Amino acid sequence: MIYLASASPRRHEILSGMGIAHTVLTVPAPPGEDEPRLPGEPPGDYVRRTARDKALRAIQFLSHDPQAPTPAPILAADTTVMLGDDILGKPADPADAARMLRRLSGTTHEVHSAIVLAPAPAILESSLDHGSALLEDVSVTQVRFAVLSDEQITAYCATGEPMGKAGGYGIQGAAATFIEHISGSYSGVMGLPIFETHRLLRQAALIP
Repeated sequence: MIYLASASPRRHEILSGMGIAHTVLTVPAPPGEDEPRLPGEPPGDYVRRTARDKALRAIQFLSHDPQAPTPAPILAADTTVMLGDDILGKPADPADAARMLRRLSGTTHEVHSAIVLAPAPAILESSLDHGSALLEDVSVTQVRFAVLSDEQITAYCATGEPMGKAGGYGIQGAAATFIEHISGSYSGVMGLPIFETHRLLRQAALIP
């Protein structure tokens, strides 16, 4: 059994579909929807760092909270949409989602999904600061959007689906009709790349 350090129902569904026994671990999040990008930080490094930070917060939560559940391996993940050098996080409101979708319209963007696996916190007592015992992987997928009309964008934003999703869309929902082509991992765009997750669990000898 592992802990999934994510409140995302999509990640929970993907792990369940993989047949991985897990429990969702609710860890207090830092203020704000998205962690800020560090000055000069390359977009590809951002998502790896934020996934690592999620894993370390979960480790600290299990290690120091007397009310926390029993320690077990922890899986954390983060997904972000990148258009050139810009990171499109979760929209603040429907207007922000519409702005993102107008930028994505008729373009090809990248979706980076980073995953981090941590052994039981007791094993990491001496590694909490630098995370040297963490196992990491990342999936990079190219997604091409069709040209979207203002009517399409308005109607989609009115559904509420863009909220809480990087880039303002969910590939598993109504936005699937916007996508002309995808090169990479469909599950990675959803939030948890199946192949890379399975490989990481095997690397940690948690599954055959």
